[in-house]
Amino acid sequence: MIEPRPGFDKIFMNLACELSRRSHCVKAHVGAVLAKDTRIISIGYNGPPEGTHNCDEEWPENGCPRDSRGSCSLALHAEENAILYAVKSGVDLEGATLYVTLSPCLPCARLIFSANIKTVIYKDSYAEYKGLAKDEGLEFLRRFGVAVEHRKDL
Repeated sequence: MIEPRPGFDKIFMNLACELSRRSHCVKAHVGAVLAKDTRIISIGYNGPPEGTHNCDEEWPENGCPRDSRGSCSLALHAEENAILYAVKSGVDLEGATLYVTLSPCLPCARLIFSANIKTVIYKDSYAEYKGLAKDEGLEFLRRFGVAVEHRKDL
């Protein structure tokens, strides 16, 4: 029996999940795919900026030191890496869709909005992962007209 062809949402989220496995973060593995018109325009996963330390190699037990808010002091988020790579490559992000394995935090949401990304499709909740009362990043995106879809099924 022939399996049905997967839709692009499934393909892109599967790729984001696979990319998350590339992360050097000891605490969380997150992947992101930016797509436009059924084409991948950039990818990213969470980890330190190129040329710095890989957390799992430098601090294998507990990961990198925490900042004053308890977040990684070194790592870029998967969304940031995908957006930064696209911008460095001269890719137009207006109207793009971001597929990400963990919903964006508030700073990433501001970056997503500023990059003119029109849709964010996420698998798991950042607020649940961090033990927060609400997903501030998702609230920000919705407030300013970015479509947000929780797709645990992908």
